Amino acid sequence: MNTTDMRIPSNRVRDIERYMHAELDAQYGEEEVRVFVGMLFEAFLGWDRAHLLLHREGTIDQSDLLRFHWAVEDLRRWRPIQHIVGYTDFCGCRIRVTPDVLVPRPETEEMVSWLCAQRAACVPDSILDLCTGSGCIAIALKKAFPEAAVTAVDLSPAALALARRNAEENGTAVEFVEADVLEGLKGVNGRYGLIVSNPPYVRESERAMMAANVLDYDPAMALFVPDDAPLRFYRAIGAFAAGHLAPQGLLALEINEALAAETCALLQSQGFSTEVHEDFRGKPRMVTANYGR
Repeated sequence: MNTTDMRIPSNRVRDIERYMHAELDAQYGEEEVRVFVGMLFEAFLGWDRAHLLLHREGTIDQSDLLRFHWAVEDLRRWRPIQHIVGYTDFCGCRIRVTPDVLVPRPETEEMVSWLCAQRAACVPDSILDLCTGSGCIAIALKKAFPEAAVTAVDLSPAALALARRNAEENGTAVEFVEADVLEGLKGVNGRYGLIVSNPPYVRESERAMMAANVLDYDPAMALFVPDDAPLRFYRAIGAFAAGHLAPQGLLALEINEALAAETCALLQSQGFSTEVHEDFRGKPRMVTANYGR
């Protein structure tokens, strides 16, 4: 296939940028496409933003041009940019992602950053991450608190395999356990200074409101819960945490913004005091809870 077939005007860097904006701005917006440009040049050619700006008049090889063509085609089909490049950056960690795990969201990164800041003066001895997926939360917390023993749990063997690879590549010693939150977390014992989770919380009836790059590419088992039991993961996590939080321990949960009051009421019925935290958009997206206080 030549450049004419691909419709990219030339293999000049500035023309590739212009082509991407022309093809994708209406779909994603100019600023997000600018981010895509930077991510693709870094992933495909190892160029950082400064190198890209300095070499806009340069050209790239035909084989590399072909990769940009297929990336644009994938983006037009709403394939996540993180799946195209194979990774995302999360709290200073590079995390590999595949269709077996959720692509980490900014809200989750914000939750982890908040926890790191809040617990800096009282570092937890042990941390438990439930529904770990790619391992991003557990790995970032281990980076922030290297002396803490960190355990991460997921039901999916494929997710755990990827999470183990991510932990190794980020130089973090995290223990990974295959267990089911809804079945009582058999094999997970001890007490933890911090229990954290981003469990499935999207109601089936909310599918229609979701973007195609999430709905078509993220694993459904990590997203959806039945409309008649939308808090089932929180109920199970709360019951477990009530018996496994250390004294002065903290439970931190990412939540469905539409169910903040219901989530707090559930945890309070289990003996927790709760606090809701808003994300950078002003939406209630995290609940922290202390047991028996």
